Amino acid sequence: MKIGLIGNPLGHSFSPRLHAAFGTADYELRPLESRELEKFFAVRDFRGINVTIPYKRDVIPFLDELHESARICGAVNTVVNRSGRLTGYNTDAYGMNFAMNCVGIHLAGKHVLVLGSGGTSHTACALAKREGAASVTVVSRSGEVNYSNVADRRETQVVINTTPVGMFPNAAAAPLDLGIFPALEGVFDAVFNPLRTRLVMQAQAMGIPAGSGLLMLTAQAKAANMLFRGEEYSEPSHDSAEGKEILKVWRAITRDLTDIVLVGMPSSGKTTLGKIVAEKLSRPFFDTDALIVSRTGKDIPTIFRERGEEGFREEERAVVAECAAKTGAVIATGGGAPLSEENRLNLKSNGFVVFCDRDTDKLETTGRPLSRDRETLVKMREARLPVYTAFADAEVCNDGAPEECAEKITEKFDENFGH
Repeated sequence: MKIGLIGNPLGHSFSPRLHAAFGTADYELRPLESRELEKFFAVRDFRGINVTIPYKRDVIPFLDELHESARICGAVNTVVNRSGRLTGYNTDAYGMNFAMNCVGIHLAGKHVLVLGSGGTSHTACALAKREGAASVTVVSRSGEVNYSNVADRRETQVVINTTPVGMFPNAAAAPLDLGIFPALEGVFDAVFNPLRTRLVMQAQAMGIPAGSGLLMLTAQAKAANMLFRGEEYSEPSHDSAEGKEILKVWRAITRDLTDIVLVGMPSSGKTTLGKIVAEKLSRPFFDTDALIVSRTGKDIPTIFRERGEEGFREEERAVVAECAAKTGAVIATGGGAPLSEENRLNLKSNGFVVFCDRDTDKLETTGRPLSRDRETLVKMREARLPVYTAFADAEVCNDGAPEECAEKITEKFDENFGH
């Protein structure tokens, strides 16, 4: 192992891809048990490594020296081997500060609440103090300030989540309700999978600036990569050359990971469009209605007849949650799927949502359990239209050739990422 990552588990790490984007192609993942750490560092058979949970503090006794960045944070996420001498750095603070500044979150003079007490929490606390925060409060499950009394911290202006709550596969969870903080003006979540956590989505819904972990991960990877090449790094602004490179890599990776989610009325052409877009972009395609039929062994009218609409919606919620956990896919949903808040949150966690509209006269009623006639269909569209438009990131009209509409979908998707 020359350059790579140690931690446990490492199954969903984006680090190899990030480091490849910054010029390091031979990046290796090395999951280690805690009992293996001492031997790993004794052998010292690496040029540089990144360290992730749960070892950011555990590795410190095996190092020869700590850079000031690691001493201040009390945690190490990067180790460089220089002629057999191991130096520990912390580039997480660099990444966290860059990610927060990019969304307009600044800690100077603010009352900061840090959720969690692990290595990343120490980094967040050190960063907040360095930046001149008015106060820094740590929330832990059994600490003096915990989740049963955290609502008393009404002065809180910035919340930083360093816990794994909300991380895949438990993406439906959130560490707390942001509504308890009347002075809140910024939220940062170090979780990077899914792309948008429940915490981030709640902040955005409240109109509060919110940043998430993938940009932090990208920025800290750039700094670590520089150290691996023997270069020093300094914290860039978002409009500096280094900052622009970080944002370019982050946008490219975010684009590749983001699902394209198609919503709209029954028979609006979502399945046809989805297949065309998926083929065009070389992405996997999932049709939630088709998956329900495959899973139950029954067509949708039969499910409605035997189990009613709620029975069908129960199956739909399970399938939507399964599809929403995927990344880099194209997903066509059933017409009623966005009516469920649970489905909307799941689909938004990794998704760019496109409302596929179609003239009511071109919508079909045959074989549709809830839109059996034209009058019912018109009323259904009127009721659902506000949900579709509020939920969607973009809209397209599918009254013409499907290929032309699919092209518009890919254009709007690319525009969202600055392509």
